[in-house]
Order: sequence, then structure tokens, then C-alpha cells
Amino acid sequence: MVDVDSATAVWELGARISDFTFEGALAGYVTALACHAAELATRHAPRASTAAAAATTRARTAGAVAVITSDGGPDATDRDGRFAPDPAGAGWGERLGRAAIMVTAVGFGMNVASIVMRGLAAHRAPWGNMYEIASLICAIAAGAWLLVAARAHVRRMGVFVVFPIAVLSFVGGTVLYTPAGTLVPVLQSYWLVVHVLLVALSSGVLMLSGAASLMFIIRSRYERRVVNVADDRSFVARLPETATLDRIAYRTAIIGFPLFTFAVVAGALWAEASWGRYWGWDPKETTALVTWVLYAGYLHARATSGWRGSRAAWISILGFASIMFNLFFVNMVVSGLHSYAGLN
Repeated sequence: MVDVDSATAVWELGARISDFTFEGALAGYVTALACHAAELATRHAPRASTAAAAATTRARTAGAVAVITSDGGPDATDRDGRFAPDPAGAGWGERLGRAAIMVTAVGFGMNVASIVMRGLAAHRAPWGNMYEIASLICAIAAGAWLLVAARAHVRRMGVFVVFPIAVLSFVGGTVLYTPAGTLVPVLQSYWLVVHVLLVALSSGVLMLSGAASLMFIIRSRYERRVVNVADDRSFVARLPETATLDRIAYRTAIIGFPLFTFAVVAGALWAEASWGRYWGWDPKETTALVTWVLYAGYLHARATSGWRGSRAAWISILGFASIMFNLFFVNMVVSGLHSYAGLN
């Protein structure tokens, strides 16, 4: 009896630590969102002269440093997405931007700790219900964003990336929250580890692709409307160039699409093992197929000259909207074989 009580106490402690670290991750994401928004509001748009000089310097130092895109020649702004230095040095915008990345990293670490402690407390893979899946998607999206921000110097797109992470974390911790516990028998399978993990990985990466595509639409419409971007003070002028956004959306989709494909295949194998058939046109399966077709169409459109730009970006946005529709509406509203929301 003592051993059982001790095990129960350890389980409850692990569950409480998981909940506490998740709350810390949510606080970190919200704080990072506020810092990114403040940075975008306080920083100046890149000056044409400064950006052109920076581009010339990069071209002289190493030809590989210059970013070559399929959309044509260089622009008059800093192509890698960095801000031109403030006249008075690094001001509040720079400090807030760095703080946003640091707080995001802290939130990401606490998010990962929450997932690990959840798994230890439940003695299973910690992605067996919608709360756990939402937490995993947020951690993957945050980690992917930190990698992109570190490599591409595109911190200005942080508001559009951290916002869905913060919202999904909030919804997960309030509406979707489920105490740690055992799963229904059909979910007690090794396929849960493979299939759901691949779904979360692809969803987290494709969140960046969708955010970059949305910013591409906003920025491209702005560039068609404004003659002198360098002198404009609106927040859209401070977003990365369309070529940079297009490149990020495309490259993250290249990573996310194969992961999603493997997730669909693993799901079909799991369905055959559980229900005796690979495909049954269940609402979740049908929506997953629609999502797969949309992203396949996006990658094909991105490689076709007549469908580059805004048309391809809209397909990417629809693809991520389909992922969110499948995660929330199909799980929570539609009845089917995949109704394992864990909200009861």
C-alpha cells in the first residue's frame, strides 16, 4: 500500500510540474508576442541608402552571402530581412526584439519540460489528447521559429509567428485541457507515437509556412500600393521583403509536406491494424487528404512560373487553415472514428 501511495504521489507531482511549466510557457509566449509587437512599433523601416550599402558589402565579401531568389534581381532594401541600424545606435526596438527571442526560448524550454513531465507522469507518449497535441505543436513551432530567426535574421515576422503559438497555447490550456491519465484502448498503440508525432511535427513547421505566406500577401499588396517604401512609417514597411517571406514559406513547406505525407501513411497503417482497412473516408481522413492535396498543389504552383507569388501563397494559407480545421472542428464537432478529443 505504501508503494502504491508513493507512486501516486510521484504521479501527481509530475502532473503538477507539467501543468506549472506549461503555464510558464504560455506566459513566455505571450510576453514574447508583446515584445515583438513593441519592436515592430518602435523600429524604423530600413533606409534605402543604408540597406543598399549593406547589400553591396555582402556582395563584395562573399558571393554566397547574397540571396538569390527566383523572383528576380535585388531590391533596394536589406534582402536578408535585417533592420538598418538606428541612427542613435541600438534603441528600444533592438532590445525588445532580442528580449522577444530570449523569452521565446525560455517559453520553448518550459514547453518541452511540460511535455516531458506529462509523459513521465502518464507513463506514455505525451500526445494522446488534444491538449497534449496542441502543446506539442506549439513547442515544435516555437523551436522552428527560433531556428529560422537565428539563421535568416527575420525577427520582424515574429508577431505573425508567435501570435498563433500563443493563441494555441491559451486554447490548449483552457478549452482543451485534460488531466494526465490513461488512454482509450484504440490509442494504446505504438502507432500513436509515430502517427501523432509526425502530425505535430508537420503542423508546427507548416505553421511557419502559413504565417510567412500571410505576411507575403500583406507585404506584396503594400508594395504595389506604396511608391517609396523606404520613407513609409507603417508597420507593413518594417516586415521582411516579399522575396524573403516567399523563400521562408517555400522552404518550410518543403520540410513540412514530407512529414505530413508520412503522417498520412502511418495513419493508414494504424487504421488497418485497428479497424481492418487502410482508408474509410472518415471526416478526419478526408480532411487530411484535402490538406495533402493543397500542399502538393502549393509546391507545384511554387515551381510553376504562372502561379508564383500571391496565388501560391493563398494555397499555402488554405493548407494551414485545413490543418487547423482538422484539429479543432473535426475533432470537436464532427462525429467519426477519430473522435478522441479527450474533452469529456
